[in-house]
Amino acid sequence: MNYLEKRFMEEANSFIATLDSKAVKKILYNIDFAAQTNDPKLFKKLQNDSWELRTLHAGIQIRLLAFWDKTEKNRTLVIATHGFIKKVDKVPINEIDRAQRLRAIYFENNYKR
Repeated sequence: MNYLEKRFMEEANSFIATLDSKAVKKILYNIDFAAQTNDPKLFKKLQNDSWELRTLHAGIQIRLLAFWDKTEKNRTLVIATHGFIKKVDKVPINEIDRAQRLRAIYFENNYKR
């Protein structure tokens, strides 16, 4: 059986720390729910290896961008890179680029050979 674990990079933690406690609870609930149901309304693939975790709270569209780390055979990590408040329909390309840069840094720091 594959074990799924969720982690937040420093930028994701910093973003979450700016939100009110109800928004944080809803984000954490949505992460757990999306992991169990694979609901595309909550967790959607963007491009390459970037994913968008969607949370709507008090009329505000909160987004965390993430990627999967399946390096270990019996464990899958979902790593949230950073978050932002979404103000347009599409995820801005600079946010996707940022997620991809953070993903590269993660793998460089964690899997140097």
